[in-house]
Amino acid sequence: MPSSTPPRLPVTRRQLLAWPLVTVAGEFGLGLGLAATALPAWASAPAIELQTLRLQRADGALSLDFAARIHLSRAVEEALQRGVPVYFTAQAQLLRNRWYWRDERVARVQRTWRLAFQPLTSGWRVGFGGLNQTQATLEEALASLSRLSDWKIADLAQVDPDSRHYVEFSFRLDTSQLPGPMQFGLTTQADWTLGVERTLRLE
Repeated sequence: MPSSTPPRLPVTRRQLLAWPLVTVAGEFGLGLGLAATALPAWASAPAIELQTLRLQRADGALSLDFAARIHLSRAVEEALQRGVPVYFTAQAQLLRNRWYWRDERVARVQRTWRLAFQPLTSGWRVGFGGLNQTQATLEEALASLSRLSDWKIADLAQVDPDSRHYVEFSFRLDTSQLPGPMQFGLTTQADWTLGVERTLRLE
């Protein structure tokens, strides 16, 4: 007897990226706004909540603004208190749709922050490139490294007006930069799996 269960439709990679329900709408010329749903009741720390994520164009460039709220697990906080620095990485890449082959990557940008506890002053140091900033509390330190404004992704000249484009964005705790012995087995530990991904289309 044939089964009455309807066949499952395949899930695309972009659907997986957008699995946490997020509505992105707007005009390319005015920027794209993000309205995120509240975390479900079963969601618990650690987590990264995106509060702002939008694209805009100005002065011949396509740029991105983002702001997030980070909820660290107890394991990560304890590691910080013991003097282990942790790293957060934001990445955005502009891609062009191609029906005949895999989508073309037009541009890719990445930024990494280093967060460390200073036991002598009981302060928190946030490093980016050669710059360092000291914050009095962990909350202030996390807030300073989880937002960017006017982050240039690409020149508008790189955007083909006859093609469809989209931006893939991610922000995560980068465990690959932890001390070698600590990396063993961390990929399977929920306490250290901390990140968020979104896809924004250029209309």
